Amino acid sequence: MKVHVEIQFATDEECALSSGDIVSWIQRSLELANVTVNREGKSEVSVRVVGADEMQALNNEFRDKDWPTNILSFPAGAIQGLPADSDMPLGDLVICASVVNEEAGQQGKSKHDHWGHIIVHGSLHLLGFDHSQDEEAAVMEGLEIEILSAYGITNPYVDSVRESPI
Repeated sequence: MKVHVEIQFATDEECALSSGDIVSWIQRSLELANVTVNREGKSEVSVRVVGADEMQALNNEFRDKDWPTNILSFPAGAIQGLPADSDMPLGDLVICASVVNEEAGQQGKSKHDHWGHIIVHGSLHLLGFDHSQDEEAAVMEGLEIEILSAYGITNPYVDSVRESPI
């Protein structure tokens, strides 16, 4: 499956991944999830990296939660009349740089690895995976672990403990 990724950086906050890294993470997620979106196997994802204020506004509007979150996934759904050979819009990912960076520090993970996990997690949501039920969570987390391990990243669901300075 080929994916076209449109990326917007709408914040000066550090993004621990390059545009190429983001495309690679999304591409790998689609491949390993083994989801076919159209006959041509072409898809499209938009990514927007934002600051805390924009993320809080979006999280409040779409989830009734008045705080910034790490990522929001907006699946596109079926589009009537779209030609079969068109890139299938999978949806949009909105990532809050400051929240992801803060979480990485709190969890004792490298920013790069945590950003990768968040991108994979959001990509799987665009493909219809969810974690609201235990069985669904087990499937989704298993895929995340498999995708991340291909990049040499350990299971993100195992507690990370930051070593104390001596």
